[in-house]
Formats: sequence, C-alpha cells, structure tokens
Amino acid sequence: MIGKLIGIFSSDIGIDLGTANTLVYVRDHGIVLREPSVVAVKAGTNLVLAVGDDAKRMLGRTPGNIVAIRPLRDGVIADYEVTEAMLRHFIRKVHNRRNWVRPRLIIAVPSGITELEKRAVNESAAAAGAREVHLIEEAMAAAIGVGLPVQEAAANMIVDIGGGTTEIAIISLSGLVYSRSVRVAGDELDESIMNYMRRAYSLMIGERTAEEIKIRMGSAYPQPKETSVEVKGRDLIAGLPRTIKVTSTEIREALMEPLRIIIESIRVTLERCPPELAADLVDRGIVLVGGGALLKGIDQLISEETGLPVHVADDPLSAVAEGTGKLLNELDLLKKVAHPGRQ
Repeated sequence: MIGKLIGIFSSDIGIDLGTANTLVYVRDHGIVLREPSVVAVKAGTNLVLAVGDDAKRMLGRTPGNIVAIRPLRDGVIADYEVTEAMLRHFIRKVHNRRNWVRPRLIIAVPSGITELEKRAVNESAAAAGAREVHLIEEAMAAAIGVGLPVQEAAANMIVDIGGGTTEIAIISLSGLVYSRSVRVAGDELDESIMNYMRRAYSLMIGERTAEEIKIRMGSAYPQPKETSVEVKGRDLIAGLPRTIKVTSTEIREALMEPLRIIIESIRVTLERCPPELAADLVDRGIVLVGGGALLKGIDQLISEETGLPVHVADDPLSAVAEGTGKLLNELDLLKKVAHPGRQ
C-alpha cells in the first residue's frame, strides 16, 4: 500500500546529468529545468550556498570563503557529496520543494563510465531521494530523444558533443553496436581558447570568457563572413587588465586540436561498423546533438572528413533529456536499453 502511495505522489523524472548543464524532464510535463551543473559551497565545508544559475554567476568571482564547484568532470562524478546536494536541490525544485516525494529516476551517463562511477551516480541519486534508479547511455537517450528508429535492424549513428565528453555510437535493434566515449568536448574547446590567448597574446582569461568567445564567434569551418571581437583579460607580463582584438579565424585555429580528436574518434567508430550497417549510414548519415553541435560549421567539417551526410538535431541541447522523458512512458523499451540501477 505504501509503495502504491509513493507511486501516486511521485512524478517520475529523467535527468541529463551533464558536466556543463543538468536538464530535468518530469513525466507529463516535459523539460522543466535546465541549469548549469555548478554548486557554490562555503570553503572547507559541504554547506551549499547556491546551485545552478545562481552558482554559475559566482564562477571566478567568489570571495575566499565561497567556492564555486563543478561536481562533474569529464561526464562523471568528481565530488560525490556535492553532486548529491545538487541532485537533491534539483529534485526538490521541480517538485515545488516537497521533501516526501520519492521519484523514479532515469539518468543518462557516458558510455565509457566505469562500474565504480555507475555506483557513485546510483548512490548520489538514492541519497537525493530517488526510490528507483535506471542508468542509460547518453548516446542511446539522445538517439531516442531526436526520434531515431533505434528498435529497427538498421544503423543509426549519433554524435553527442557535450561539456565533458563526446559520445559516439552506432545503434541498431535497441542496442549499441559500437560506441566510444571521448573525454574531449566543450570544456576542452574552452581550454584551447584560453591556451591560445596565453600563448599568442600573454593574456589570461577565465572559463566564462572563453565559453562566451566560443559561442559568439567559434567555428569549425571557414565562414562566409569572418568577424573579430574585443577580449578583456589580465596581461601575464605586466599583471594588469588589458583588452585585445582577436578574429574568428584565430579562434577556429585554436579549436582545431580538440576537433581533430573528435573527428578521429568518429573515423574509428565508422571503421568498426559492420559492412551491412555501414551501407545504411551512406543514406542515413550522422546526427549531431549536444552543445558542441551548435558550433558553426561543425556539420560541414565532419561531413567533409567522413564523406557522410551530417544533420544537426532541431534542438541539440535537449536531445538527451527528451530521450529520458520518452523512456519514462515506454517502460518496455527502457528494459531493453537501461542498465540495472538501484531498485
């Protein structure tokens, strides 16, 4: 009886637990939350002061007694206790701060996650109040989210360029035929911009500034109209604030190293694809999702390097969360594609 009551009063949730952003899908309500995976805590303690948008605004700007933490690195939990606090905050927020709600959770995780890392996700979700946890590969969730026919005996290829990892998978008959999880993604693109500024201009810039430059003028392929932008930072030699002007051509050059690693991983995945399925991909091509799919010209670059058609999903940022949401309503498919979590 108690179990039935819990089921009635709990809204099942799908979570895209990303390195950069966390998206929460509530059954029958769609995506209700999308916030940065950042937590601000009091230094030397686990006392949470802010989560999500409020905490991200503090990144690089906090006084000594406040630390802004990204508890996930490279797609996996780097700080167990802070992740638990963040999950609890998001679950309570979507349920209007009701403590007694104990939802069923579907959480998308990188395909390269270890058993130890899976356990950390499970335990964090359980400690945050979930009554049942199912883990699903991000690539599978993304493929379901964009409406690929994953249950058919035909190849579907998805590339999910997130914040911490790039997930590459070929899917057929509700399973991953071959997948790769590369710990090179949006964070490395930002880091490449920071390194370029340091190397070319002796200018130190922060993560947020690098991300803003990437979003505003980053590209993977020559653009019809190249642009330039003023960048503010700290001069490494004089130690004083300084402003310089950089071009979109320079930024593209700065991004090439991590982009080459992603393209090489896509090539390796294609080389491992069985011939029958490879034939399907000639027509169906590759679907791009994740924040990295928004980088200008990345579809052109991948298409040129692989010779396959490349399509950017209509809403690449929501694909994984939408996939977890669809699985909340398709429990038969969930049984086929999910890893057993905490029941």
